[in-house]
Amino acid sequence: MGIELELGVLLALHLVGTSVLAPFEAETPPWRKILKWTVIAALTLGLVPVVGHGALWVPTLFVSAGLLFHLAWCRRNGIDALRATPRKRYYALRGWTWPSA
Repeated sequence: MGIELELGVLLALHLVGTSVLAPFEAETPPWRKILKWTVIAALTLGLVPVVGHGALWVPTLFVSAGLLFHLAWCRRNGIDALRATPRKRYYALRGWTWPSA
């Protein structure tokens, strides 16, 4: 039993996630993004010898939970869930400093 499937899924999730959700992570420190993906990858790959391809539930659950929280939080705070607009309001809610012109 190889881990090629798990590595492929993790790569696909990372590529799509970082591309699509980039506006929502504009001011997030790089170490937090790296830590998040390291934890997800370590849990997934660490579980492969134990539960086989069932380890794919780890990234599936993390991504699903994050997406549901994201959609609910954006809706509750009046933020467009696909474009992170209005941008100034989004920055204020995240506690980020608005970049000066």
